[in-house]
Amino acid sequence: MKKCKICGVPLEGFLYNKIASKIFGIRPCDLDPDICNKCADKPVKGKCYCMTPKAINGNQKKIMVISGSPRKDGNTRALIDEFLKGVRENDAEVEVVHAAFLHSKTNGCLSCRSCQRSDKFECAIDDDVAHVVKRMPDADTIVFATPLYFFSASAQIKIVLDRMFSLYKWDNVNGTMVTPLKKKGLVVIASAYEDVGLNALEEPFRLTAAYTGMLFDSLLIPNAGVSGDIRKKPVFLRQAYDLGVKITS
Repeated sequence: MKKCKICGVPLEGFLYNKIASKIFGIRPCDLDPDICNKCADKPVKGKCYCMTPKAINGNQKKIMVISGSPRKDGNTRALIDEFLKGVRENDAEVEVVHAAFLHSKTNGCLSCRSCQRSDKFECAIDDDVAHVVKRMPDADTIVFATPLYFFSASAQIKIVLDRMFSLYKWDNVNGTMVTPLKKKGLVVIASAYEDVGLNALEEPFRLTAAYTGMLFDSLLIPNAGVSGDIRKKPVFLRQAYDLGVKITS
């Protein structure tokens, strides 16, 4: 009988079908079927156990997904799961970061400007958020996935966004700016209970991409319903899948 290689929960057979799956919502992880979806959610430095498959060849695109939902199995997670299925069609290398479970020493950027006095593109505050931000330039595309909270992205996403200040170097005397993010991709995936506010959520990401010189794309899902309802709406799930295929083609 196949079991999760981390926790040992059954992933097939009678116990899986009657108890683990139906009662506890256990299922094999989409990117690593040898572990369960619950273990995939346990963060190590903000990273999923299953979300960093080995590169097959040197031409693989690298995708970093920042999930801003505090829920582990809601609409945002459902969209990410389908998006990753599309990404996997083109054998891209993926890292998924759950921002809600990152250890942060601050509530956001402190405006200490230590990063501007350094020649390195990294935050001076040594915590999980800084480690994630430091890895961003290694990705070809950075994806922010978030629910709509008060016409904006979640606070967990905003903490990561503000700390990205360290990835820019400004020369105010000469009026120049350099960043390793230029020409990379920036994508936002967002859903809302009703059809209001998503355009306002999207705008900061669109402006960031334009200012930085990044390629921008988005998937905005209105009328997604309450947490988890979107799994019953295949049209929306297909849109997420298609976006994953598109950005890795």
